[in-house]
Amino acid sequence: MSQRFSGQVAVVTGAAGGIGAAVAQRLADEGATVAVLDRDEAGAGATADRIEAGGGAAVAYAVDVSVAEEVDRAIGDVAARNGRLDVLVNNAGVTRDNLLFKMSDDEWDSVIDVNLKSVFLCARAAQRVMVPAKSGKIVSLSSRSALGNRGQANYAAAKAGIQGLTATLAQELGPFGINANAVAPGFVATEMTDLTARRQGMEPEEFQARVAQAIPLRRVAFPADIAAVVAFLASEDARHVTGQTLYVTGGQR
Repeated sequence: MSQRFSGQVAVVTGAAGGIGAAVAQRLADEGATVAVLDRDEAGAGATADRIEAGGGAAVAYAVDVSVAEEVDRAIGDVAARNGRLDVLVNNAGVTRDNLLFKMSDDEWDSVIDVNLKSVFLCARAAQRVMVPAKSGKIVSLSSRSALGNRGQANYAAAKAGIQGLTATLAQELGPFGINANAVAPGFVATEMTDLTARRQGMEPEEFQARVAQAIPLRRVAFPADIAAVVAFLASEDARHVTGQTLYVTGGQR
């Protein structure tokens, strides 16, 4: 595999599993030293251990990315230990689905805080390092749900907000050599969607096959598919791409 991130340092949030873990692994495989951030301390440690077992470099941080003090402390420590910060991937997210008339204040607030506020907090912390260096890449995970999805008023609002925030970061940070982009996946086969399948009385493979029939490419995405796109946007291959949201949905609209 190419070494596009050799000598670079990356922070990936929500990297205990799923897309985040795949992104952390991909960046490490391409030479980055990766800081694995997650509220799940054991899960973050497991991701870091897998990376190091494969010959990569990683360190785990237990962080609630919706809390400014924890974000500032972790990103500050990453920069201090390594003397740089080249890539920030904002992946942390939760769902608390409900129809609007049933949705509680807590269901709204928790999703906005973890999915959207965290992007603001992490980007603000990262730019303190990236601006003086006049270099950096910020990639944030949005979603196809940003276009609207029944039962996800909170999640859709947060993921749409990420797109607007990303466009603004690109304008404000571009003069300092920092690129900001977003990736909006559609259905991705993860442990979370496997649980959804089983709640509906189906095996994950059956559920995925059913979902795939609505996708023009007739297949679902896996975390590695999303990680590959994130890695592109975080690399110098995308040095003239900024302020964009790239939908990775297999053609589904």
